[in-house]
Amino acid sequence: MHTETVTYLDAGTTLKGYLAYDEKISGKRPGILVMPEAFGLGKNAKNRALRLAELGYVALGGDPFGDGKEFTDLQEAIKVAGALMADPAKFRARARAGIDKLASLPHVDSSRLAAIGYCMGGTFALELARDGTPLKGVVSFHGGLQTQRPAQPGQVKAKVLACHGSDDPMIPIPQVNAFVEEMTKAKADWQLISYGNTVHSFTNPDADGTMMPGIKYNAQSDARSWLAMQNFFKEVFA
Repeated sequence: MHTETVTYLDAGTTLKGYLAYDEKISGKRPGILVMPEAFGLGKNAKNRALRLAELGYVALGGDPFGDGKEFTDLQEAIKVAGALMADPAKFRARARAGIDKLASLPHVDSSRLAAIGYCMGGTFALELARDGTPLKGVVSFHGGLQTQRPAQPGQVKAKVLACHGSDDPMIPIPQVNAFVEEMTKAKADWQLISYGNTVHSFTNPDADGTMMPGIKYNAQSDARSWLAMQNFFKEVFA
């Protein structure tokens, strides 16, 4: 697999993404933006980009904060991420910059693009859909489902898959219900899969519950959601 750091811009902020693709495959192929958790573009998102490359896609791990910044302290990450998410226009533009970079790459079929994300990255993916970004699909893994700018009827162009932990303390039932109502009113093509006995960050093997009891890896839900994503992409890229 070919991997490299790629630089792109958003309103003067220099972003450093992680590009992965199989250089043995010729021709253009679908491109997928991978937006990471609130800790920044770290090991988990990069690993997902590599796995997508192994499936034949061009994957770009997006940089949410600039200069590839990562955090190890949860409270610091929440503070910085919260400031970014507080401005919906800026938040959406940050993800859109990644899509624009992905679309410009020579191996990418710019008519077949998608976005996935984890935790805050899942919210990034959903906000791209709400904004009417011309994507084939978006997938959120344990992403926040709330928004300050609900999608309007006919606005969502991408098909939507939200993979959710049923016991996630950070995404309570009222937020889930509001998301369902929003997507239904918007007449979006949406799916929500809720995994039982599963809390937040269920796809991250490093989430062992020590940081917070509600942040913990679940191997079964991770495998199930990854398979659901693969089937979803087979559909949207057909």
